[in-house]
Amino acid sequence: MTPRTPSGRRTPAYAAAARADRSRTFPPLPVRAGAGGLFAASWWGSAWLDALETTALDSARLARGRTYARDGHVDTINVTPGRVIATVRGSRPRPYSAEIRLRTLSDQEWDTLLDAIAAEPAQLTALLAKKLPSALADSEVRLLPGPGDLVPRCSCPDNGRPCKHAAALCFQVARLLDADPFVLLLMRGRGERELLDELSRRNTALTAREARAHTRPDTAPAPGGPGTGGPAPTAAGERDAADTAPRATPHQDAAAPEATGPGVLARAALADRPRPPLPPPMPLPAHPGRPPALPDGDGLPFDPDTLTFLAADAADRAHACLSATAPAHPGGARPTRRSPFPDLPPWEDAVRLAATAHPTAGLTSATRALYRDLAAATGRAPTDVARSVAAWRQGGPEGLTLLDTTWNPPAGDFDRARSALLAADLPALRPRHNHLTDPERGIQLRFGHDNRWYPYEAEPGTDDWWPTGPADPDPVGALTTLLAR
Repeated sequence: MTPRTPSGRRTPAYAAAARADRSRTFPPLPVRAGAGGLFAASWWGSAWLDALETTALDSARLARGRTYARDGHVDTINVTPGRVIATVRGSRPRPYSAEIRLRTLSDQEWDTLLDAIAAEPAQLTALLAKKLPSALADSEVRLLPGPGDLVPRCSCPDNGRPCKHAAALCFQVARLLDADPFVLLLMRGRGERELLDELSRRNTALTAREARAHTRPDTAPAPGGPGTGGPAPTAAGERDAADTAPRATPHQDAAAPEATGPGVLARAALADRPRPPLPPPMPLPAHPGRPPALPDGDGLPFDPDTLTFLAADAADRAHACLSATAPAHPGGARPTRRSPFPDLPPWEDAVRLAATAHPTAGLTSATRALYRDLAAATGRAPTDVARSVAAWRQGGPEGLTLLDTTWNPPAGDFDRARSALLAADLPALRPRHNHLTDPERGIQLRFGHDNRWYPYEAEPGTDDWWPTGPADPDPVGALTTLLAR
């Protein structure tokens, strides 16, 4: 039953579910082995391709599109009412955005179609089995597209109708239709859950009409009643019956429920139903997946490269978090560990993203532009951004902390480091807080909370310190590397 508000309108939750039901996203289909044979396995998938091939202006483009589809050039496919869209990888590095449009059915056409399905339970049974009944396809409302019904579009410079990218998308949609004809119904305007709910309501109404059409025996007039030819009750008898019958109060009349057939509440029937155990977690892949490259587009409110990078970063972080919490062996309990990516303030997360986007230390035109944009967004100087990115590359959050913060380490490793440097015949460094510095040479070691030494350098006689090289748990190794630069 569709949830509604007291005013009769559908609830916001139902409206949100209906919107979600009218959009389906399919991952890239696997590469199809073999070059011969029919591309579609079902008769309705073949009918979809017939509509494409009968209006194609160039068979060579169709053949190329078929090869693209077979070799897995079509990425994620999104299906919504009247529209199928996907990115298709061609000969250039950036993919193209291909689209197929199809007219949706009107409300009157949907009523006709749903009435036909509700009147023939076998058609609904076939749909639930992921098969398209031929009687339904040949009904008054035409479901399958005919010549000219498929309208291809693509962002590539080819003006063919269709181009090879849109043709490849059509071939892959035929495979989707093979597996689930509800995809065709969604393209015509309505989602699977929405259709099944509407069919359930129509079946209930149809059953009720059939029940009313067959009057039950206990509702027939009693013998002797009016119209039966038997003796009518006397007036005195009527008064006696009225006097002796129990009288119902108005409250009882209003509260009396309508007679219903035998049944059991669903929650009572399912209360003791055994529930199967949850399936085991899927194995963690060795490496995080890579998002597909997005096509160029005019007037987009975002940069495709930036969105692709953010998606890849999210996949990397998710993979790292799952790796940190994975059991030591199959069947083992998951240990409780801290996430390798704790929540970061906006500035630190921006530095992390900038360091990840360009992991090399070289300054290029792209990195300079990135630092300028980040500086403008955070109210800092581009030099400060570049210095912070270098600190993050050096030691992550701890490296960024040591860039601007000093601390007083306890006696122990910090004090022994000076003796170790002198024993290795290295220059003597002056201690201050957690720093060991030789300002004449422009070299410095900073001791972190993680017991590692972070090398810095500056122009001799200045205080403009820059992170240089990786952190090292051995102060001798860190200073030796710094002196060798």
